[in-house]
Order: sequence, then C-alpha cells, then structure tokens
Amino acid sequence: MSTLEYNELTMEHFQNPRNVGVVKDGNGYGKIGELGCGDICEITVRIENNTIEDFKFRVYGCAGAIATSSVITEMAQKKSIDFALQLTDDDVVEQLGGLPEGKKHWMTT
Repeated sequence: MSTLEYNELTMEHFQNPRNVGVVKDGNGYGKIGELGCGDICEITVRIENNTIEDFKFRVYGCAGAIATSSVITEMAQKKSIDFALQLTDDDVVEQLGGLPEGKKHWMTT
C-alpha cells in the first residue's frame, strides 16, 4: 500500500462516515488535534451505567482522520467504558485493515 492509497473499508468510512454530529443529551466531551497536519476531532458521548450508549464525532481532517473517527465510534458504541479505554490506535487501524504509512500519525492533546 503506497502512502496515498487507502483500502476499500477506509474509503467507505471516509465517504460514508458513521455517527457524525453531536450527541444532544451527551454527558461527555473531548477534543483532540494533531498540530503537524491540522487534524482536529471533537467527540460527544452519552454514558449510562458504565456503557457508551451514544458516541458521535465531528472532524476536520484527511480521509484517514475521518475514517478512524468513524470506525472508533462503531467499535465503542454500546460497549463498556473499560473496553473503550483499552482500545489503542493500533486496534483502530487493524479494524480498518490498515492505513498508508504516511497517514499513521497519532493524535495528541
């Protein structure tokens, strides 16, 4: 996979991202960005009884940033907070079937 090629699943999440928006009755919020490339991701969640009941995102970034944000919402939705906190960047990339090497930069606060 070259630095500019995304696989089919990544392109599907980029072109049709899941869970975009803001959780209207949310009780959790986070914002993270990567200064080097300009990606910014904002998340809102609604947690009930230690379970992520709703998880939405808004992102300004490349196809990789949009796809990874989309897939993490699917991975964590309806799961326990403990499960979600154990997910790693590598877990997300693996779920997508990989990312081009040039797009594997990890978000920092």
